[in-house]
Amino acid sequence: MSISTRYGPEETVQRTASCAREPQGVAGVVATLADDRLYALQNPFPLDGRVSSYPASARGFSAANSYLLREPDAAMLIDTGFGKDEPVIRAQIEALIAPGLPLSLFPLRLNEFMSINNVESFAGHFNVETCYTSNVDAALWFDFGTKAEGRDILKSMRVTAVTRADTIELGKTGRTIDVMQAPIRLIATRWLYDRATRTLFSSDMFTHVWRDAATGPWIVTESDNDSTSLPDVRSFMLNTRYWWLEGAPTDSIRRGIGNVFDKFEVETIAPGYGCILSGRNVVARHYKMLDEFLRACDKSVAVSRYVRRDEER
Repeated sequence: MSISTRYGPEETVQRTASCAREPQGVAGVVATLADDRLYALQNPFPLDGRVSSYPASARGFSAANSYLLREPDAAMLIDTGFGKDEPVIRAQIEALIAPGLPLSLFPLRLNEFMSINNVESFAGHFNVETCYTSNVDAALWFDFGTKAEGRDILKSMRVTAVTRADTIELGKTGRTIDVMQAPIRLIATRWLYDRATRTLFSSDMFTHVWRDAATGPWIVTESDNDSTSLPDVRSFMLNTRYWWLEGAPTDSIRRGIGNVFDKFEVETIAPGYGCILSGRNVVARHYKMLDEFLRACDKSVAVSRYVRRDEER
């Protein structure tokens, strides 16, 4: 699998579209994860204590990730990004697909702005063929636009309901995407696996790597000196939305995650935010650290206790 960060033909468009973030000096990038087949649309944001997806003490930058899967006759966008990044993401998509190409949307977390904020906008701008969700009442979930016709756009958008264990086809080339209920989750969440690129789209899991600078890099590869440690993973998990895991029955969660990695050959983990993990060795190391953390949290060896809002572990 080839990886590169692109400013190529879309460079002028992206830099123009990113002017809304120029005061912070943060610009979005397109990373090629698989030539002509898979792209990461990455838009950085600062960590300053106000982002609940990260520990309050975290400083530096992370990136909100949307993913574009492309075939000659169709494309799919996984997660639509924050509303503040809509002009940038729209330009990134326009640079990657031909006008009028059928585009499907798949927001993995129906309760998260980072996942659903731009569904309405993109449904009105692109040739959106369908929106995959676990709920068919999309007009009630995605109505964030300011245009009067926003609800009408959503009501007319085709919605395809997926189950907790499903498969979908991208285009007519035989490219299969496996859909699964996330084995570890706080809210209704789906994970996806793209067989063609051996990529696991893990939504709000494996999001524990961020950077000091807005320029990233936003992909961890086998050639990097990745310093992420088990204590880092533990601190991240217990100081964010998964604070409740300590003293919980985590054995079943471990089995669920393990089943995913046993069933699928994962060469890239593509989270909804944070750094992408690329390469079998990188994937194996980060999966092992998560599994060891969960094992140490199980109620058989750890005690559950009340955690104050401002406490960090």
